[in-house]
Amino acid sequence: MNTRVAEELLRKGEPFANYQHNLKARFNATAEANALSEGVRVGVSRPHESAELHVTGTATYCDDIAELTGTLHCALGLSPIAAGKLLASDLAAVRAMPGVVRVFTAADIPGENNCGSVLHDDPILCDGEIRYLGQPVFAVVAETRDQARRAAALAKTVLKTEAAEPVLTPRQAHEQQRYVVPPMQLTRSVSGKDEAGIRAAIESAPHRLTGSLDVGGQEQFYLEGQISYALPKEGDGMHIHCSTQHPSEMQFLVAHALGIQAHAVLVECRRMGGGFGGKESQSAQFACIAAMAARALNRPVKLRLDRDDDFMITGRRHGFWYEYDVGYDDAGHILGVTLQMVSHAGHSADLSAAVMTRAVCHFDNAYWLPEVAMHGFCGKTNTQSNTAFRGFGGPQGAICVEYILDSIARTLGKDALAVRRANFYGTSERNVTPYRQTVTDNIIEELVDQLEVSSDYQARRAEVAAFNAGSEVLKRGLALTPVKFGISFNVKHLNQAGALVHVYLDGSILVNHGGTEMGQGLNTKVAQVVAHELGVNFERVRMSATDTSKVANTSATAASTGADLNGKAAQDAARQIRERLAANVAQRHGGTAEDVRFANDKVLANGKELDFSAVVADAYLDRVQLWSDGFYATPGLSWDAKTMHGRPFYYYAYGAAVSEVVVDTLTGEWKLLRADLLHDVGQSLNPAVDIGQVEGGFIQGMGWMTMEELVWHPKSGLLMTHAPSTYKIPTANDCPPVFNVKLFEGRNAEDAIHRSKAVGEPPLLLPFSVFFAIREAIAAVGSHKVNPPLQAPATSEAILRAITAVQAG
Repeated sequence: MNTRVAEELLRKGEPFANYQHNLKARFNATAEANALSEGVRVGVSRPHESAELHVTGTATYCDDIAELTGTLHCALGLSPIAAGKLLASDLAAVRAMPGVVRVFTAADIPGENNCGSVLHDDPILCDGEIRYLGQPVFAVVAETRDQARRAAALAKTVLKTEAAEPVLTPRQAHEQQRYVVPPMQLTRSVSGKDEAGIRAAIESAPHRLTGSLDVGGQEQFYLEGQISYALPKEGDGMHIHCSTQHPSEMQFLVAHALGIQAHAVLVECRRMGGGFGGKESQSAQFACIAAMAARALNRPVKLRLDRDDDFMITGRRHGFWYEYDVGYDDAGHILGVTLQMVSHAGHSADLSAAVMTRAVCHFDNAYWLPEVAMHGFCGKTNTQSNTAFRGFGGPQGAICVEYILDSIARTLGKDALAVRRANFYGTSERNVTPYRQTVTDNIIEELVDQLEVSSDYQARRAEVAAFNAGSEVLKRGLALTPVKFGISFNVKHLNQAGALVHVYLDGSILVNHGGTEMGQGLNTKVAQVVAHELGVNFERVRMSATDTSKVANTSATAASTGADLNGKAAQDAARQIRERLAANVAQRHGGTAEDVRFANDKVLANGKELDFSAVVADAYLDRVQLWSDGFYATPGLSWDAKTMHGRPFYYYAYGAAVSEVVVDTLTGEWKLLRADLLHDVGQSLNPAVDIGQVEGGFIQGMGWMTMEELVWHPKSGLLMTHAPSTYKIPTANDCPPVFNVKLFEGRNAEDAIHRSKAVGEPPLLLPFSVFFAIREAIAAVGSHKVNPPLQAPATSEAILRAITAVQAG
């Protein structure tokens, strides 16, 4: 974006983030109009299917559902200590509070006191052992939400506890060998040596680098907090409106907690106000408590967390601590590496094992590592149980190899991009990952080449060097980082989806699938797929709420698989209906079913043009089935959890970003001046939605890397950053004034839905470029002779500490 364009946008008030896709919309309007005239409903930019509802405030979220008469409200009494025992609880004072109907404890749970998604190690309510400060101990149900909260606040005075010394950091947990799951390891040696041989290769390398890195966690900070609204039904039935990414898991955990069968529990979710992984497993605790209370009282019960309680109870992205030992040559090629990763798991397993597995499988990022030994440990601490977050461990794995390569480049006096290029995956012997999957769709060289030119990377490097030479206080930094991100759940059986498509007599279409909409545009893309398959206008298609009574045994909407899995399932259902309609049209009007065409709300057959609605009405009269179920399972996946070998990913998504920053070396303040992003989404289903996801992922990842700092009190274990006043997330002001976002042109080599690629998680790794641009600016203080010991998040305080270290030499 040049200066003239930037000034014009400022004058008009147009957000920079909208520049690219607005520009594309203006110049590609004719092409998209032509595509629509030909009956194409995918690959074109469309607004989010709920966009009008969002901006007018009429979109219905769980708390907007009209409350039934007799609805009660629930709040939670929380532990005031981080570790120890619950000795007694005198709840008489709580019960005596105005409006209180009943107080529930672990003893009142009729079934299993567990909401753990994988292991049965996560109590719904404290059963004696206190695991973290903020752990729910009892639940108060009252006539109003305010009454319930006031009563629950008495927890500090009515709970008698015996405190123990808490473990609060992953390093402490590792020293004490406290883990939520057994340690895991992955080794690969192209020379056929064992781990001792890998260490020997490191020791014999021309150069050696050892070091450590701390990367903090990240709060999901969804706009809509955790909420469940439980409605008791006849025959022990339970209908739960829940803000969740995994309705089926909520269904099963609630059934276990109530001691009933799954068919008696219906979980429904129309939309979420954000999830980012925080509502994949951790919505279960609140669904179980609301359902337990609703069943016991036979009245509707709503449990909506206050933002502070949400922070105090729920987990977030795992922080990681790394120790590495690397051998490399004069060109910067990594010859061998050993790595120890310890995650901050929290008090229970939750999804920590899967997060660590993905971290291990993404340490390589875009690079060939011939000799590698990785060890992963999930540290058990007395803090909230950490969980899924956009990227699901992939970012935590990839950031470490980028840190290593950045350090190698500076030590050798080379451009970091040159060192990264030297280590890129290639062909033949340099295209197999440490976990033994062959990289067959590698486009990283071509993509990076394009971005290097379009961003003027080399010329700007010279400009940054000239600026730094003449500026003592302000220093600039520039960095280009790549992304290779595997797409699929790393548990094979989760890679499946179902869908239902109903065509009504007027030609309108209702679609239900197992995915959940959290603002990411999944329903928009699935509706486009169905409209395309049936050759109808997008407006004919309506998406219904995700509902466990319609599509059963669904997987979570996570791992960037929402459109891949549910789009394919919906396409399968729509295709079956189209084929039935085509056969009926051929029978009525002549010709063959194979020659019948559906486009633009018309059906072309044997020289005749028929209205889609008329074709549907005729089919009904001929007793043709006008609804269908669809199913899809991702092909070709394999994984051996013991050896950590296989093909866990169906394909890879690629991307790269160039970021330029300026750092004030006296205060540690910094500013992102410009970002150039080029990201691979295959053949995009909806370019506008995809660009929005790339932009949002970049800014969210930048927040994790630079400003979102989690702080626990070192003695009490209290989460100090438990509100917007103490926890900083990026705002519109943090977007760069020059923000160039483009989609890489290409098709998915695999048969994903319309040859598209997932876009939810991979862009979150693009702002690594921001972190390393800051590190480069700090290094300029010492003429790039010292590797700054910058940790993430790179807050102003962390930047100042790194500057001090560089100045000390």
